[in-house]
Amino acid sequence: MITSRQNLDWKAVFDPFSLVYIVAGVFCAAAALQVFMLPNKFLDGGVTGIAIIINLHYGINLTLLLVVINIPFLWLGWRKIGKTFAVQSSFSVFLLVIVLEFLKFPAITSDLVLSAIFGGLLMGLGIGLIIRGGGLIDGFEVITEFVQKNSPLSASEITIFLNSLIMLFAAIFFGIEPAMYSILTYFTAIKMTDYVVEGFEEYTALTIISREDDKVKELIVREFGKAISVYKGERGYLPETFHIKHPCDIIMTVVTRLEVHRIKEAIQQIDPKAFFYVQTIKEVKGGVIKRVGKKHS
Repeated sequence: MITSRQNLDWKAVFDPFSLVYIVAGVFCAAAALQVFMLPNKFLDGGVTGIAIIINLHYGINLTLLLVVINIPFLWLGWRKIGKTFAVQSSFSVFLLVIVLEFLKFPAITSDLVLSAIFGGLLMGLGIGLIIRGGGLIDGFEVITEFVQKNSPLSASEITIFLNSLIMLFAAIFFGIEPAMYSILTYFTAIKMTDYVVEGFEEYTALTIISREDDKVKELIVREFGKAISVYKGERGYLPETFHIKHPCDIIMTVVTRLEVHRIKEAIQQIDPKAFFYVQTIKEVKGGVIKRVGKKHS
């Protein structure tokens, strides 16, 4: 989801780290287009996908299309999301246009699968870096954010619907096979963007209900060096003995995905009948989450 302050923050616009992210991202996106995607008629989603379809089918200049199609979305971003975001996104779009116009990257492979995968990886890397810099090169994210606020559909459902239409037009204009490769490129780009924006190290919320709750708390805190949150609850209510219940502490901790298996095994050694469930979380701030715990034997 896009968030930005409404007032124009020139300090944020000219922040050196943001500019480095945006410039690096633009060069990655331009290379993905020229090296892998355009030579094979592969599409990305959103505005870029629409521009590629029109360019390849009608011969209209791609850079002109990227500017013209993005303008209404950038204006909407200025009005509805934030001026700083709109300025950084405008800079990203115009820089991409300049790079595509004046720099030419040669194609390096004719293999369609390699082109789809590495085109998606490079495009996703570029988009992710630009997002980390505070901008966008694709105005579809703006309309997704706007429509979501006025629609019962989620942002992901809107994005999938709009991009499905783009892939349908790709199949009509260029054939089923290029459209299928385009879908591979698109989903590779999405996954790579997620990795760049959110990080490769995903965090997991682990919730445990155990009759040995004191021992489990001590294990997580002392042996693995993790902070915990404790909720007062009740365990029991089994189908055969629904009337039987016991007070207990419900324990929740945040760990990395690499630590989940070790902690679950250690808990089961304490209480083989412990109940726990795992949830993936997108962002964590504060607390004790990056400390590497002791290896539990």
